[in-house]
Amino acid sequence: MIPASFLQDLLTRVDIVEVVGRHVELKKAGINHKGLCPFHGEKTPSFIVSPSRQTYHCFGCGAHGDAIRFLTEQVGLAFPEAVRDLAQQVGMQVPEEDIDPAERARAAQAKARQATLSEVLEKAAAHYKAQLKGHARAIDYLKRRGLTGTVAARFGLGYAPEGWHSLASAFAHYDDPLLAEAGLVIVQGDEGEEQKRYDRFRDRVMFPIRSVKGEVIGFGGRVLDQGEPKYLNSPETPVFSKGRELYGLYEARRALRERGYALVVEGYMDVVALAQSGLGNAVATLGTACTAEHVQKLFRHTDSVVFSFDGDSAGRRAAGRALEASLPHATDLRSVKFLFLPPEHDPDSFVREQGLAAFEQRVAQAVPLSRQLIEHAGEGLDLSSAEGRSKMLALARPLWSALPAGLLRGQVLTALADAAQMPVVTLEAAWVDAPRSAVARQPGAWPTPRRRLTPAAVNLLDRTAWLLTRHADLWFSIPAPEHERLAGQPPPHGPFFCALERLLHDHGSLTPETLLDEMARLPDAALLAPLVQRIRALHHFDDEEAPAAQFEVLVLRLRQQAVDDELQLLMESGDLSQDAAQRGKALLSLRAELKRPRPST
Repeated sequence: MIPASFLQDLLTRVDIVEVVGRHVELKKAGINHKGLCPFHGEKTPSFIVSPSRQTYHCFGCGAHGDAIRFLTEQVGLAFPEAVRDLAQQVGMQVPEEDIDPAERARAAQAKARQATLSEVLEKAAAHYKAQLKGHARAIDYLKRRGLTGTVAARFGLGYAPEGWHSLASAFAHYDDPLLAEAGLVIVQGDEGEEQKRYDRFRDRVMFPIRSVKGEVIGFGGRVLDQGEPKYLNSPETPVFSKGRELYGLYEARRALRERGYALVVEGYMDVVALAQSGLGNAVATLGTACTAEHVQKLFRHTDSVVFSFDGDSAGRRAAGRALEASLPHATDLRSVKFLFLPPEHDPDSFVREQGLAAFEQRVAQAVPLSRQLIEHAGEGLDLSSAEGRSKMLALARPLWSALPAGLLRGQVLTALADAAQMPVVTLEAAWVDAPRSAVARQPGAWPTPRRRLTPAAVNLLDRTAWLLTRHADLWFSIPAPEHERLAGQPPPHGPFFCALERLLHDHGSLTPETLLDEMARLPDAALLAPLVQRIRALHHFDDEEAPAAQFEVLVLRLRQQAVDDELQLLMESGDLSQDAAQRGKALLSLRAELKRPRPST
């Protein structure tokens, strides 16, 4: 993690007016600067950049942040990339204590290599774009698909001529190894007279694939007439990986904010044609199934993703893979839906035949992740029989287990119990409680909260939330099971810790005030508000002395409190069964272990 002190120092040195001014036309307005907001469409400027505060704020849509946030939200950089970019501008070295000099040198060499390949690909893109203007066949094809020159220019569309060595007219040295390394030229045979070189892309409409920074990192080429493969992608290169990149994401950034969701389709032409029709928030995978990295990248730009698939069996299989990729990232604050069109339509043809309004209505009626999980697990099963319902649950369990801790996980469990026609407590006992029985529980595991928290537990959780707000990096010092335990606490603490983890993942280290301000902008801000207010009021605790040690003590005390609460509940229940006796004995043993003095360090 990058230290918070470094980030604060960086932000004091960076000129936010200069950073924002590279992307927004700003004019002086008193002590501030004003321009059209890049985060939503407007005709009258309401976007203010304050050099004294080193922040920006839009009075139209509420967008607000510092220079780092601007680069992550507007340019689409990941948090570490944004920090490195700003640090380079002001001559600062990002702390990288864990990287040895040799590794740092290798990273610098790789970065320089990538920059060179990007230059080669940019030159090829310009060549293909110029070729399009002189080839009527390619222009006619795009016109038949309903595309205008404006949209073609926006996406940088081009044409690769039929010849075997078209790129020789764009590059002085056709035998340059960089052309092969960039995936533009195919080399066959050993070096010498027997070696053959020829263009990878021939007689195809060319779609440049851009990184979130806008750099050309690869190409997709579509045949004009009949031929195979219909789409041909660049191979894997040092700057391009199909499993991580999404076509159209760079061009869709503003539309993602305006429409509030990303539409994932299956082909380049769908993306461009939908943009032509007014739906600019579409992206496409690059001939591969949707991966967890695709989903993670999308959630950097939006909180809502809609996958669009054909309604046939192949589309259903693709939806299943997208579901599995999405589950680990489906927090309480995110939305994942699945849209299935009639088999005779893809998104482009549906919009052209029935109109944009009809398509948007279909999007609004898309299947939510919770229902898709149940339908996917129950596909082809007879759910009117006990055997069919049991098999559905067996298939659903690993999917449900992939969901992160939070309220959605509980809601899906309830929906599965309803689909299986059984009480949710029975399913919870089988899936949740059974692995945590006296026999199965790990010695250091926290007991599951089973009732309303005691005042003592609330006070400890408040202190924990307060300390993590001031020292958010501490979140990564505890193991994943304890992440889940904290995130699984009753509201508002559980949702608070879920939101904390998500904000750290999306933005990296944040100052306490910025973190709490971000909490206030979340969809469930009202649920978090009482806790946030209490955190703001906790000023009298000393957090400057050994915060890591304080956090370790708080986590230990929370575990002790959870054991005490469950023991109290067990005694009040009057349960005299053998299982209850064994559980009580295990809890007493665990309490003794937790209260045993630790050696000082």
